[in-house]
Amino acid sequence: MMKNTCFAFFIQCYNNLKRWFFIARTCLLPGPFIAQCMYIMRCGKILHLRHPQTMDEKLWWLKLHYKYPLQTVCADKYRVREYVRQCGLGHILNDCYGPYERVGEILLDDIPVEAFFIKCNHLSGGNRIVRKRDFDVEKLSRYFDNLLKNNPFYYSLEWPYKEIKPLLIAEPVIHTDDPLGLLDYKFMCFHGTPKLLFLDIGVCENDGSHAEKYYRNVYDMDFKLLEITETRPQYTAMTIPKPMHFEEMIDYAKRLSAPFPHCRVDLYNVHGRIFFGEITFFHGSGCNHIKPTTADHLIGSWI
Repeated sequence: MMKNTCFAFFIQCYNNLKRWFFIARTCLLPGPFIAQCMYIMRCGKILHLRHPQTMDEKLWWLKLHYKYPLQTVCADKYRVREYVRQCGLGHILNDCYGPYERVGEILLDDIPVEAFFIKCNHLSGGNRIVRKRDFDVEKLSRYFDNLLKNNPFYYSLEWPYKEIKPLLIAEPVIHTDDPLGLLDYKFMCFHGTPKLLFLDIGVCENDGSHAEKYYRNVYDMDFKLLEITETRPQYTAMTIPKPMHFEEMIDYAKRLSAPFPHCRVDLYNVHGRIFFGEITFFHGSGCNHIKPTTADHLIGSWI
């Protein structure tokens, strides 16, 4: 017991130190310098921010120079639901319970499903699938209390997250019998026009967290598989069929992305039923590996 308590205290101290380091770094150093350091460390290349050409260079330029208040609303996984409704797409929203300021506020009697996700509204990742029979308030509190203290702005300069109030929400698990699991359809949109689909395969672990290793295929808007790789390896074990109502998914992505020079609209499709996932403004936080280089420059030219 004493050993576990000491270890938990050590982890808490480590997380606090790391958090304050990133806050101090962001407050004391100029944004372009931080951007260059991060990009060299993650991608091994220099960012050309004065005359950006590639997708990553354009994303970093937007991080540093483009600020549109609606982005903060849409980056918030709770408040974005109202934006989706305003776009006339309330029917693609999954059920949502909360918001909660801490795990201890979650009342299981108010959630009518056995298995559900707990998510932070202000982070990418950090999700957990929880089953009522295994609901451990103390364990979940240790995990989410740390996440609620994090602000992605200080880690990655993604400014839309800076003013989001950290909260927790709960959503029913979207079940599928597809042998590939729940496929994540990420529409890359440019000035309201979806031009590419990044399809993630095997991204969700059994506990709801993001897998470390998964696949990503790149398609055009005719669902033709392209000879482009984007950070993740291409899935070639079997041909993935075009989903039902794919044209409707394109239309939904178009409507949701209309106000922005660039964003990624994530949707799910289970036997033709479409669910909204999220809207992201800086895919991969602007640290991606796109091959061939001609594709990287083509995507950049669309922003």
